[in-house]
Parts: sequence; C-alpha cells; structure tokens
Amino acid sequence: MDLRKKVIARGICIVALTLVVCGAGCTKGDAVVVGSKDFTEQILLGEIVAQLLEARDVSVERRFNLGGTFICHQAIVSGELDVYVEYSGTAWTAILDGPALADRTALSSRLRERYASELGLTWGEPFGFDNSFAILMRRDEAARLGIRTISDLRDHQSVLRFAAGHEFLERDDGYPGLIEDYGLDFELEPRATGFGLMYQALQQGQVDIIAASATDGLIEVYDLLVLEDDRSFFIPYEASLVFRPEAAAAYPAILDVNRRVAGSMSRETMRRLNRRVDEGEDPRRVVRDFLMGEGSRLR
Repeated sequence: MDLRKKVIARGICIVALTLVVCGAGCTKGDAVVVGSKDFTEQILLGEIVAQLLEARDVSVERRFNLGGTFICHQAIVSGELDVYVEYSGTAWTAILDGPALADRTALSSRLRERYASELGLTWGEPFGFDNSFAILMRRDEAARLGIRTISDLRDHQSVLRFAAGHEFLERDDGYPGLIEDYGLDFELEPRATGFGLMYQALQQGQVDIIAASATDGLIEVYDLLVLEDDRSFFIPYEASLVFRPEAAAAYPAILDVNRRVAGSMSRETMRRLNRRVDEGEDPRRVVRDFLMGEGSRLR
C-alpha cells in the first residue's frame, strides 16, 4: 500500500470512530453541519461560514478541529459534514491525485468538474487569498548563511534541521515532492511536530527550517523570512467552500454565502485574523469583529 493510501485509510478509520462516538447525539437534518481541520485558519474560516449562515437564520452545528485533510474529506463524502473550507492545491494533489497544475483558473475549473462528477460535491468560490506552503527561516540565520531561496538550502543541507507537520511530511505536494523537485538531500531526518511547537522550536534554535502556511500570523509576530520558491514548486492553494448539493438545496443560504465570500479576503487580512487567535483571542470574537467591520459586506 503506498503512502497516500495509508493516510487515506487512517483518515477513514478516524472518521468511523468519530461516528461511533457521536451516535445518536450527532445533529442531522435540523442544522447545517460546518466542519474544519485542526489549525487556526481553518477554525476561523469555519467560524466565518457558521456566523454568515446564522446571520441568515440558519441553525449551525460546528464540528471544528476535526483533524487533517482526509478526515474532513471523508466526513463530507459520508454526509457527516455539509460544508467545510478546502484549499485548491490540497484538493487537486492530495484528494484527487492530479498532476501539477499552476494555472488558477484552469485548476478551479477542473476541481468543479471532478468534485461534481467523481465525488458528488460542489467546489465553491475561492475566498480570494492563496495559502500556499511557505518555507521559513529566522532572518538572522538566513542572512548569516546567505540563504534567500529554497535552492540556496542545497549548500547547507548537511547541517540544517527541518521541521513540519505530519501531513506536509507525508504528502507528495509537501516534503517528498519538495526534496525531489529541488534536488535536496538533508542529512538529518525531518522532525514532525505540531503547529505551535514548530514555531517555538524555530525560535529557540532547535530547528533551522519549518514548513508552514503563507497566511500564518506568526510569520509577522516572529519576523520570519519566507524563502523564495524559485522553482515554483508549490501550486495555488486558494481557500474555497466545499459543500454537499443536497445541503444547499435544503438550505439555500449556503449558496448565498458561497457567492458572498467570493474574492472577499486577502492574504494580509487572513494573517491578521490568524495572528489575533494565535495570540490568545477567541476565534468567535475575532470573526464577529471582522464581520462587523472589514467584512461587513459579507453579511
């Protein structure tokens, strides 16, 4: 069994366990079930969708912090979620196993076609920002070693220590593909770690490089350097709604929210929201402030 199939199988098992635990207590039929993966931005995006639906008098059940990509994907395929936010690059490479496709318009078109024909799901409108992977270093360390691009890492790969989340280390569009595309061969095994611990390890000098998301608020908090992807390895990762057509038929407000969020958010906006939550603020409060201010047009 190849690595991708193992990851999918693990996700299916976790979803099955979740359903057993939920049993009759899981709300179905009287609310839109909104899910999210297990990191700050996903919880915020899920909360934005939830609050926009609630502003349209729709009851919402939140199932946030579920886990990684395949857990959320299997949950919506099985009907345990009605809507969640996915990223175009992740959907194309990790879920659909598509070849590299850098053109944003073509990628969105193919996703709409294949999600509908193969999965029975609707690939919705992009929020407007691209959350591609980002390879980060401390500015002082990068300057000391003369590193500005990912290609520059080749001159120092005998001593550099790499850390990333489990999913990045397993996905073809993550660490394995990056290593192959750039011809890298780090002597030290990459370290698998969680989101907060990864940044902490970088700041404390326990690791030298981390793979994170381009919209992470902690990039600005710690004033980190985003290494230039000089070979354009990372394809677009535009955040978009994914929802079940049956749910949209029962709750047309989903379609209205889908239209409203289209092109509504920038990378800078997402970084600001992420930063507030990463610094300790409650996600519901952060989203409420956003929708009452900068994002009021979405209501």
